Amino acid sequence: MNQFAAMLASYLMEDGVEAGCDEAGRGCYAGPVFAAAVILPKTFSHPLLNDSKKLSEAQRLQLRPIILQEALAWAVASVSNEEIDQINILRASFKAMHLAIEQLQIQPTRLLIDGNRFAAHPSIPHHCIVQGDGKMASIAAASILAKTARDEYMTQLHDSFPMYHWNRNKGYGTADHRKGIAVHGLCVHHRKSFNIYSMIEEESVKREA
Repeated sequence: MNQFAAMLASYLMEDGVEAGCDEAGRGCYAGPVFAAAVILPKTFSHPLLNDSKKLSEAQRLQLRPIILQEALAWAVASVSNEEIDQINILRASFKAMHLAIEQLQIQPTRLLIDGNRFAAHPSIPHHCIVQGDGKMASIAAASILAKTARDEYMTQLHDSFPMYHWNRNKGYGTADHRKGIAVHGLCVHHRKSFNIYSMIEEESVKREA
């Protein structure tokens, strides 16, 4: 067992059925926010399993089919950039998690949520765990499914909008994405409520300081 596996707990409480939940794409300039819910066997372990942000793309893609095959239940859902603009990104992230939870083929008795806040489910109790994707196996698995699904979606969008280089930045505010916006403006997939031009200007000021 390597350092990654040793860091992750198989469950928060031994009784019941726990579903780990996490989102991907909350801080992006463009595209939907994705979320996943995963119920793992309590005996599941894998030496690479960890917070998706700490893994390479190749490692995430290696783990994805293993999680899909070994999970007792899993689901991925998304909320569009248009709805993000309507209800704000925090509520959209919670809604994406709720949508994923409702799609699970097994009803969990407990939800393990990555982060410090959540919109309570009407019938399933939850526990918020700060940096839970680096502590709990089921949350780490959810982070990988959400991240790989969103990356795949943004790579597909890149074919129609190559000027923003979403195949590389996946919608985050990287230098190549900001340059694409400066030249071509915003498109239908950008989150207008994020005040992107102001964010780009602030980033420019920071670089010049």
